[in-house]
Amino acid sequence: MNVIVIGGGAAGFFGAIACGSANPQLKVTLIEAGSKPLAKVRISGGGRCNVTHHCFEPARLVENYPRGGKALRGAFSRFQPQDTVEWYESRGVKLKTEADGRMFPITDSSETIINCLMHAANKAKVDLLTGVGVKTVKQYQDERGASYFQVELKNERVMKCDRLLIATGSNPLGYRWAKNLGHKIESAVPSLFTFNLRDSRLQGLAGVSVSNAQVKLGTGKNKLEQTGALLITHWGVSGPAILKLSAWGARSLFDFKYNSPLQINWLPEFNQEDLKQLLTALKQTNPQKKIVNYCPVELPKRLWQSLINYAEIKPDKVWSEISKKELNKLVTEIVQGQYEITGKGAFKDEFVTCGGVSLKKVNFKNMESKKCPGLYFSGEILNIDGVTGGFNFQSAWTTSWLAGQAIALK
Repeated sequence: MNVIVIGGGAAGFFGAIACGSANPQLKVTLIEAGSKPLAKVRISGGGRCNVTHHCFEPARLVENYPRGGKALRGAFSRFQPQDTVEWYESRGVKLKTEADGRMFPITDSSETIINCLMHAANKAKVDLLTGVGVKTVKQYQDERGASYFQVELKNERVMKCDRLLIATGSNPLGYRWAKNLGHKIESAVPSLFTFNLRDSRLQGLAGVSVSNAQVKLGTGKNKLEQTGALLITHWGVSGPAILKLSAWGARSLFDFKYNSPLQINWLPEFNQEDLKQLLTALKQTNPQKKIVNYCPVELPKRLWQSLINYAEIKPDKVWSEISKKELNKLVTEIVQGQYEITGKGAFKDEFVTCGGVSLKKVNFKNMESKKCPGLYFSGEILNIDGVTGGFNFQSAWTTSWLAGQAIALK
Protein backbone atom coordinates (compact mmCIF):
# COMPACT_ATOMS: atom_id res chain seq x y z
CA MET A 1 0.00 0.00 0.00
CA ASN A 2 1.27 3.45 -0.93
CA VAL A 3 0.91 6.38 1.45
CA ILE A 4 1.63 10.03 0.62
CA VAL A 5 2.01 12.75 3.24
CA ILE A 6 1.92 16.32 1.94
CA GLY A 7 3.70 18.87 4.14
CA GLY A 8 7.18 18.59 5.61
CA GLY A 9 6.51 20.39 8.86
CA ALA A 10 6.10 19.02 12.38
CA ALA A 11 2.72 17.42 11.62
CA GLY A 12 3.75 15.87 8.32
CA PHE A 13 6.95 14.39 9.71
CA PHE A 14 5.30 13.02 12.83
CA GLY A 15 2.49 11.46 10.81
CA ALA A 16 4.87 9.88 8.30
CA ILE A 17 7.08 8.52 11.09
CA ALA A 18 4.11 7.10 13.01
CA CYS A 19 2.84 5.43 9.86
CA GLY A 20 6.15 3.99 8.69
CA SER A 21 7.16 2.82 12.17
CA ALA A 22 3.87 1.02 12.82
CA ASN A 23 3.85 -0.80 9.48
CA PRO A 24 7.22 -1.28 7.74
CA GLN A 25 5.44 -2.89 4.77
CA LEU A 26 4.03 0.46 3.68
CA LYS A 27 5.71 2.75 1.18
CA VAL A 28 5.49 6.19 2.80
CA THR A 29 6.42 9.28 0.78
CA LEU A 30 6.66 12.71 2.42
CA ILE A 31 6.49 15.70 0.06
CA GLU A 32 7.75 19.14 1.07
CA ALA A 33 7.66 22.12 -1.31
CA GLY A 34 10.53 23.93 0.40
CA SER A 35 14.17 23.00 0.08
CA LYS A 36 14.52 22.67 3.86
CA PRO A 37 11.88 20.71 5.77
CA LEU A 38 10.77 21.57 9.32
CA ALA A 39 11.38 25.29 8.73
CA LYS A 40 8.77 26.35 11.28
CA VAL A 41 10.24 24.03 13.90
CA ARG A 42 13.64 25.62 13.34
CA ILE A 43 12.50 29.14 14.25
CA SER A 44 9.86 28.28 16.85
CA GLY A 45 10.34 29.36 20.45
CA GLY A 46 13.06 31.78 19.45
CA GLY A 47 15.07 28.90 18.01
CA ARG A 48 14.62 26.77 21.13
CA CYS A 49 11.45 24.87 20.04
CA ASN A 50 8.70 24.81 22.65
CA VAL A 51 7.90 21.11 22.08
CA THR A 52 4.89 20.79 24.38
CA HIS A 53 3.44 21.88 27.72
CA HIS A 54 3.69 20.19 31.12
CA CYS A 55 -0.04 19.51 31.40
CA PHE A 56 -0.83 15.80 31.52
CA GLU A 57 -4.58 15.95 32.19
CA PRO A 58 -6.65 16.03 28.96
CA ALA A 59 -9.55 17.84 30.67
CA ARG A 60 -7.22 20.71 31.67
CA LEU A 61 -5.19 20.56 28.49
CA VAL A 62 -8.15 21.30 26.21
CA GLU A 63 -8.86 24.55 28.09
CA ASN A 64 -5.89 26.04 26.22
CA TYR A 65 -7.50 25.72 22.79
CA PRO A 66 -9.80 28.57 21.70
CA ARG A 67 -10.83 26.35 18.78
CA GLY A 68 -10.78 22.56 18.68
CA GLY A 69 -10.62 21.82 22.40
CA LYS A 70 -13.79 19.72 22.48
CA ALA A 71 -12.68 17.56 19.55
CA LEU A 72 -9.20 17.12 21.03
CA ARG A 73 -10.34 15.80 24.40
CA GLY A 74 -10.74 12.23 23.17
CA ALA A 75 -7.62 12.52 21.02
CA PHE A 76 -5.55 13.59 24.04
CA SER A 77 -6.74 10.51 25.94
CA ARG A 78 -4.83 8.49 23.32
CA PHE A 79 -1.75 10.68 22.81
CA GLN A 80 -1.00 13.63 25.11
CA PRO A 81 2.04 15.60 26.33
CA GLN A 82 3.26 12.73 28.53
CA ASP A 83 3.36 10.54 25.41
CA THR A 84 5.22 13.27 23.51
CA VAL A 85 7.83 13.47 26.27
CA GLU A 86 8.26 9.68 26.25
CA TRP A 87 8.43 9.59 22.45
CA TYR A 88 11.31 12.07 22.35
CA GLU A 89 13.13 10.69 25.37
CA SER A 90 13.01 7.16 23.93
CA ARG A 91 14.92 8.60 20.98
CA GLY A 92 17.55 10.30 23.12
CA VAL A 93 16.02 13.78 23.40
CA LYS A 94 15.45 14.89 26.97
CA LEU A 95 13.03 17.71 27.67
CA LYS A 96 12.98 20.21 30.54
CA THR A 97 10.07 22.10 32.07
CA GLU A 98 10.28 25.84 32.71
CA ALA A 99 8.44 27.71 35.46
CA ASP A 100 5.46 28.53 33.23
CA GLY A 101 5.03 24.90 32.11
CA ARG A 102 6.63 25.21 28.68
CA MET A 103 8.84 22.27 27.72
CA PHE A 104 12.03 22.56 25.66
CA PRO A 105 14.88 20.22 24.74
CA ILE A 106 17.61 20.48 27.38
CA THR A 107 19.94 21.71 24.62
CA ASP A 108 17.74 24.80 24.14
CA SER A 109 18.11 24.20 20.40
CA SER A 110 15.43 23.42 17.83
CA GLU A 111 18.11 21.59 15.82
CA THR A 112 17.91 18.82 18.43
CA ILE A 113 14.24 18.26 17.56
CA ILE A 114 14.88 18.54 13.82
CA ASN A 115 17.72 16.01 13.95
CA CYS A 116 15.54 13.63 15.98
CA LEU A 117 12.66 13.83 13.49
CA MET A 118 14.95 13.46 10.48
CA HIS A 119 16.64 10.42 12.02
CA ALA A 120 13.29 8.86 12.98
CA ALA A 121 11.93 9.41 9.45
CA ASN A 122 15.01 7.78 7.97
CA LYS A 123 14.72 4.84 10.36
CA ALA A 124 11.04 4.41 9.41
CA LYS A 125 12.14 4.36 5.74
CA VAL A 126 10.12 7.44 4.86
CA ASP A 127 10.94 8.61 1.33
CA LEU A 128 11.46 12.38 1.63
CA LEU A 129 10.97 14.59 -1.43
CA THR A 130 11.98 18.23 -0.92
CA GLY A 131 11.99 21.27 -3.16
CA VAL A 132 9.00 20.09 -5.15
CA GLY A 133 5.49 21.43 -4.71
CA VAL A 134 2.19 19.70 -5.26
CA LYS A 135 0.07 21.01 -8.13
CA THR A 136 -3.17 19.05 -7.81
CA VAL A 137 -4.74 16.38 -5.61
CA LYS A 138 -7.59 14.29 -7.00
CA GLN A 139 -9.46 11.14 -6.04
CA TYR A 140 -10.34 8.44 -8.55
CA GLN A 141 -11.74 4.93 -8.62
CA ASP A 142 -10.06 1.99 -10.34
CA GLU A 143 -11.82 -0.66 -12.42
CA ARG A 144 -12.66 -2.61 -9.24
CA GLY A 145 -14.32 0.39 -7.66
CA ALA A 146 -11.51 0.97 -5.15
CA SER A 147 -10.65 4.63 -4.60
CA TYR A 148 -7.15 6.04 -4.85
CA PHE A 149 -5.53 9.46 -4.91
CA GLN A 150 -3.51 11.02 -7.69
CA VAL A 151 -1.00 13.69 -6.68
CA GLU A 152 0.48 15.77 -9.49
CA LEU A 153 3.71 17.57 -8.65
CA LYS A 154 4.81 20.89 -10.12
CA ASN A 155 7.63 19.11 -11.94
CA GLU A 156 4.90 17.21 -13.85
CA ARG A 157 5.52 13.95 -11.99
CA VAL A 158 2.31 12.10 -11.13
CA MET A 159 2.10 9.88 -8.04
CA LYS A 160 -0.66 7.57 -6.86
CA CYS A 161 -1.49 6.42 -3.34
CA ASP A 162 -4.09 4.47 -1.41
CA ARG A 163 -3.98 6.75 1.64
CA LEU A 164 -3.30 10.48 1.73
CA LEU A 165 -2.42 12.64 4.75
CA ILE A 166 -2.59 16.39 4.19
CA ALA A 167 -0.54 18.30 6.78
CA THR A 168 0.12 21.58 5.02
CA GLY A 169 -0.55 23.94 7.93
CA SER A 170 -2.12 27.25 6.95
CA ASN A 171 -1.01 27.01 3.31
CA PRO A 172 -4.00 28.04 1.13
CA LEU A 173 -3.22 25.21 -1.29
CA GLY A 174 -4.01 22.66 1.41
CA TYR A 175 -7.34 24.34 2.05
CA ARG A 176 -8.10 24.25 -1.68
CA TRP A 177 -7.38 20.51 -1.96
CA ALA A 178 -9.48 19.77 1.12
CA LYS A 179 -12.36 21.83 -0.28
CA ASN A 180 -12.15 20.07 -3.65
CA LEU A 181 -12.40 16.75 -1.79
CA GLY A 182 -15.62 17.82 -0.09
CA HIS A 183 -14.58 19.65 3.07
CA LYS A 184 -15.78 22.98 4.40
CA ILE A 185 -13.05 25.50 5.20
CA GLU A 186 -13.44 27.94 8.08
CA SER A 187 -11.90 31.23 6.93
CA ALA A 188 -8.34 31.68 8.13
CA VAL A 189 -7.45 34.68 10.30
CA PRO A 190 -4.36 35.36 12.44
CA SER A 191 -4.07 34.18 16.04
CA LEU A 192 -1.35 34.80 18.66
CA PHE A 193 -0.33 38.39 17.96
CA THR A 194 0.64 41.49 19.90
CA PHE A 195 -1.45 44.67 20.17
CA ASN A 196 -0.52 48.06 18.79
CA LEU A 197 -1.46 50.91 21.13
CA ARG A 198 -0.79 54.59 20.53
CA ASP A 199 -0.98 55.96 24.03
CA SER A 200 1.01 58.62 25.86
CA ARG A 201 0.94 56.55 29.06
CA LEU A 202 3.15 53.92 27.44
CA GLN A 203 5.57 56.22 25.63
CA GLY A 204 9.15 55.66 26.69
CA LEU A 205 8.26 52.49 28.61
CA ALA A 206 9.37 49.88 26.04
CA GLY A 207 10.90 46.93 27.87
CA VAL A 208 8.94 47.48 31.09
CA SER A 209 7.14 44.31 32.17
CA VAL A 210 4.52 43.47 34.79
CA SER A 211 4.54 39.91 36.14
CA ASN A 212 0.77 39.72 36.53
CA ALA A 213 -1.78 41.94 34.79
CA GLN A 214 -5.40 41.44 33.82
CA VAL A 215 -6.47 42.46 30.32
CA LYS A 216 -10.04 42.68 29.02
CA LEU A 217 -11.18 42.96 25.43
CA GLY A 218 -14.27 45.03 24.74
CA THR A 219 -15.06 43.61 21.30
CA GLY A 220 -17.72 41.07 20.41
CA LYS A 221 -20.79 39.77 22.23
CA ASN A 222 -18.88 38.51 25.25
CA LYS A 223 -16.06 40.42 26.86
CA LEU A 224 -12.92 38.32 27.05
CA GLU A 225 -10.27 38.52 29.73
CA GLN A 226 -6.91 36.97 30.51
CA THR A 227 -4.37 37.29 33.30
CA GLY A 228 -0.61 36.89 33.08
CA ALA A 229 2.67 38.62 32.38
CA LEU A 230 2.52 41.74 30.20
CA LEU A 231 5.34 43.45 28.33
CA ILE A 232 5.26 47.02 27.05
CA THR A 233 6.83 47.32 23.58
CA HIS A 234 7.75 50.19 21.26
CA TRP A 235 4.42 49.70 19.48
CA GLY A 236 2.08 48.64 22.27
CA VAL A 237 1.81 45.56 24.48
CA SER A 238 2.83 41.91 24.30
CA GLY A 239 3.46 39.03 26.72
CA PRO A 240 1.48 35.89 27.63
CA ALA A 241 -1.64 37.75 28.80
CA ILE A 242 -1.91 39.65 25.50
CA LEU A 243 -1.12 36.62 23.33
CA LYS A 244 -3.76 34.50 25.06
CA LEU A 245 -6.30 37.30 24.68
CA SER A 246 -5.46 37.62 20.98
CA ALA A 247 -6.07 33.89 20.49
CA TRP A 248 -9.46 33.85 22.21
CA GLY A 249 -10.47 37.08 20.48
CA ALA A 250 -8.97 36.26 17.06
CA ARG A 251 -12.26 36.32 15.14
CA SER A 252 -13.74 39.33 16.95
CA LEU A 253 -10.59 41.37 16.49
CA PHE A 254 -10.43 40.45 12.80
CA ASP A 255 -14.08 41.47 12.34
CA PHE A 256 -13.37 44.82 13.99
CA LYS A 257 -10.21 45.33 11.90
CA TYR A 258 -8.03 45.20 15.02
CA ASN A 259 -9.58 48.30 16.55
CA SER A 260 -10.99 47.67 19.99
CA PRO A 261 -11.12 49.01 23.55
CA LEU A 262 -8.67 47.30 25.90
CA GLN A 263 -8.89 47.52 29.68
CA ILE A 264 -5.75 46.88 31.72
CA ASN A 265 -5.62 46.20 35.45
CA TRP A 266 -1.96 46.49 36.36
CA LEU A 267 -2.68 45.03 39.83
CA PRO A 268 -5.38 42.32 39.50
CA GLU A 269 -4.92 41.33 43.14
CA PHE A 270 -6.62 44.64 44.03
CA ASN A 271 -10.12 45.88 43.30
CA GLN A 272 -10.81 49.59 43.15
CA GLU A 273 -11.98 49.94 46.77
CA ASP A 274 -9.09 47.97 48.30
CA LEU A 275 -6.48 49.97 46.41
CA LYS A 276 -8.18 53.23 47.33
CA GLN A 277 -8.03 52.31 51.04
CA LEU A 278 -4.35 51.37 50.77
CA LEU A 279 -3.38 54.64 49.09
CA THR A 280 -5.58 56.76 51.37
CA ALA A 281 -3.80 55.30 54.40
CA LEU A 282 -0.50 56.71 53.10
CA LYS A 283 -1.78 60.21 53.87
CA GLN A 284 -1.37 59.26 57.54
CA THR A 285 1.49 56.75 57.48
CA ASN A 286 3.80 58.48 54.96
CA PRO A 287 2.49 62.04 54.69
CA GLN A 288 5.75 63.74 53.65
CA LYS A 289 6.93 61.24 51.08
CA LYS A 290 6.67 62.30 47.45
CA ILE A 291 4.01 60.33 45.61
CA VAL A 292 6.19 59.95 42.53
CA ASN A 293 9.00 58.37 44.56
CA TYR A 294 7.00 56.20 46.96
CA CYS A 295 5.01 53.37 45.41
CA PRO A 296 3.41 51.06 48.00
CA VAL A 297 2.49 48.37 45.46
CA GLU A 298 4.47 46.13 43.09
CA LEU A 299 4.60 48.23 39.96
CA PRO A 300 7.68 49.12 37.88
CA LYS A 301 8.91 52.58 38.84
CA ARG A 302 8.63 54.05 35.34
CA LEU A 303 5.07 52.77 34.90
CA TRP A 304 4.08 54.16 38.32
CA GLN A 305 5.50 57.57 37.42
CA SER A 306 3.72 57.54 34.04
CA LEU A 307 0.35 56.74 35.62
CA ILE A 308 0.86 59.47 38.23
CA ASN A 309 1.59 61.95 35.46
CA TYR A 310 -1.52 60.85 33.54
CA ALA A 311 -3.60 61.31 36.70
CA GLU A 312 -2.35 64.95 36.66
CA ILE A 313 -0.58 64.66 40.00
CA LYS A 314 2.33 67.12 40.19
CA PRO A 315 5.78 65.50 40.63
CA ASP A 316 6.58 67.47 43.80
CA LYS A 317 3.33 66.58 45.58
CA VAL A 318 3.53 64.51 48.78
CA TRP A 319 0.98 61.94 49.99
CA SER A 320 -0.62 64.26 52.54
CA GLU A 321 -1.50 66.70 49.74
CA ILE A 322 -3.21 64.31 47.34
CA SER A 323 -6.83 65.28 46.68
CA LYS A 324 -9.74 62.86 46.56
CA LYS A 325 -10.13 63.53 42.83
CA GLU A 326 -6.45 62.82 42.14
CA LEU A 327 -6.48 59.66 44.23
CA ASN A 328 -9.60 58.35 42.50
CA LYS A 329 -8.12 59.01 39.07
CA LEU A 330 -4.86 57.26 39.99
CA VAL A 331 -6.73 54.22 41.32
CA THR A 332 -8.83 54.06 38.15
CA GLU A 333 -5.71 54.26 35.98
CA ILE A 334 -4.13 51.35 37.85
CA VAL A 335 -7.06 48.94 38.02
CA GLN A 336 -9.29 50.06 35.12
CA GLY A 337 -7.03 51.76 32.61
CA GLN A 338 -8.81 52.27 29.28
CA TYR A 339 -6.72 51.91 26.11
CA GLU A 340 -7.46 51.54 22.39
CA ILE A 341 -6.03 48.78 20.21
CA THR A 342 -5.13 50.32 16.83
CA GLY A 343 -3.71 47.28 15.07
CA LYS A 344 -1.88 43.99 15.50
CA GLY A 345 1.80 43.14 15.61
CA ALA A 346 3.72 39.92 14.95
CA PHE A 347 4.66 37.30 17.53
CA LYS A 348 7.72 35.71 15.97
CA ASP A 349 8.07 32.72 18.31
CA GLU A 350 4.86 31.11 17.02
CA PHE A 351 2.99 31.55 13.75
CA VAL A 352 -0.55 30.36 14.27
CA THR A 353 -3.74 30.63 12.24
CA CYS A 354 -7.33 30.46 13.44
CA GLY A 355 -9.43 28.62 10.87
CA GLY A 356 -8.94 25.71 8.48
CA VAL A 357 -10.69 22.43 7.71
CA SER A 358 -13.96 22.26 9.64
CA LEU A 359 -13.82 19.57 12.34
CA LYS A 360 -17.38 18.34 11.81
CA LYS A 361 -16.44 15.99 8.98
CA VAL A 362 -13.23 14.63 10.51
CA ASN A 363 -13.20 11.51 12.71
CA PHE A 364 -11.00 12.37 15.69
CA LYS A 365 -10.48 8.72 16.57
CA ASN A 366 -8.25 8.33 13.52
CA MET A 367 -8.20 11.78 11.79
CA GLU A 368 -9.86 10.31 8.68
CA SER A 369 -12.24 12.32 6.54
CA LYS A 370 -15.90 11.43 6.90
CA LYS A 371 -16.48 12.74 3.39
CA CYS A 372 -13.59 11.10 1.56
CA PRO A 373 -12.42 7.67 2.81
CA GLY A 374 -8.65 7.27 2.74
CA LEU A 375 -8.04 10.99 3.25
CA TYR A 376 -6.56 12.17 6.57
CA PHE A 377 -5.71 15.55 8.10
CA SER A 378 -3.36 16.58 10.90
CA GLY A 379 -1.84 19.70 12.38
CA GLU A 380 -2.69 23.31 11.70
CA ILE A 381 -4.63 22.65 8.49
CA LEU A 382 -7.48 21.76 10.86
CA ASN A 383 -9.56 24.44 12.56
CA ILE A 384 -7.58 23.97 15.77
CA ASP A 385 -5.38 26.52 17.49
CA GLY A 386 -4.02 26.86 20.98
CA VAL A 387 -2.63 29.65 23.10
CA THR A 388 1.11 30.14 23.35
CA GLY A 389 3.13 27.68 25.40
CA GLY A 390 3.62 24.52 23.31
CA PHE A 391 -0.06 23.73 22.82
CA ASN A 392 -0.01 24.13 19.04
CA PHE A 393 2.86 21.70 18.64
CA GLN A 394 1.05 19.26 20.94
CA SER A 395 -2.09 19.24 18.79
CA ALA A 396 0.17 18.58 15.79
CA TRP A 397 1.92 15.64 17.52
CA THR A 398 -1.40 14.18 18.68
CA THR A 399 -3.39 14.44 15.45
CA SER A 400 -0.42 13.25 13.38
CA TRP A 401 0.26 10.24 15.60
CA LEU A 402 -3.41 9.23 15.44
CA ALA A 403 -3.48 9.62 11.66
CA GLY A 404 -0.22 7.75 11.13
CA GLN A 405 -1.25 4.86 13.37
CA ALA A 406 -4.67 4.59 11.73
CA ILE A 407 -3.23 4.54 8.21
CA ALA A 408 -0.64 1.93 9.16
CA LEU A 409 -3.09 -0.44 10.79
CA LYS A 410 -6.01 -0.07 8.38
